[in-house]
Amino acid sequence: MVPDYEVKLLLNPNVVLGSDFKLTSTVRSAFGMPETVTKMNVQFLDTNAEDIYNNGWSPRIRKTEGENDFELSYKKRYAITGNDINGALTLANQEGFNSGDTGYEAQVEWGYQKKTLSITRTKSGSKSGYSGMDLPNQADSRSLLINNAPDKFNNWVSSGWGTSKLSSSRIYGPVLAKRSVGTWSGQQLYIEVWPIRNAAGTGTEYVVEASFKTTSQSTASAKHDELVTYLQGKGWFLAQDSLKTQLIMDRY
Repeated sequence: MVPDYEVKLLLNPNVVLGSDFKLTSTVRSAFGMPETVTKMNVQFLDTNAEDIYNNGWSPRIRKTEGENDFELSYKKRYAITGNDINGALTLANQEGFNSGDTGYEAQVEWGYQKKTLSITRTKSGSKSGYSGMDLPNQADSRSLLINNAPDKFNNWVSSGWGTSKLSSSRIYGPVLAKRSVGTWSGQQLYIEVWPIRNAAGTGTEYVVEASFKTTSQSTASAKHDELVTYLQGKGWFLAQDSLKTQLIMDRY
């Protein structure tokens, strides 16, 4: 498969968010971002033992503001060792993912120091009785993800494995994130603010992530380093890799 690239870098929430936990006007003006944001409500499904996640998969339901249907995604992750993107693509190919797979999208998620190959099948689904930013309850979430499960996910470990695990799954989340859109160095830049339950379960930790996408590996590499330097110069950079999904799986 031929991947695209998404560079994801963390910003220091103590610096870039105001007392209202929104991006400060200084940050927004640096990237030409309006005050308006797009809300995204996200939840994952897995067993209590996280059988699905531990096999590299993440089934997710997302509701984006302004869209009618729920977005259902089934994402398979492969760790990239060093900079060996081809090694991860080769392994994915050996495990059945190839360029002939319609509907699957390959992406290299390029963090501060860590890279991950993700292969995602996205579908849409609807359930009556929900409005606005509401996500479906556990029973409806299970049925949506079971009824739309792609074969590769369903038969990953054994025949019917995916839907069997989903039938005894629970919700991890939900998390209501907010996305701002601007530009930086010729790239469309997104900044998302994710309020995630803190490790103690007593409050909220804010994860702030800046990202851009490109189809070019060389652009991703060069602009990644440029953006790190830019953010460091502003005093906004957080020198860590983003692990939003892992945090949600750990804390909910």
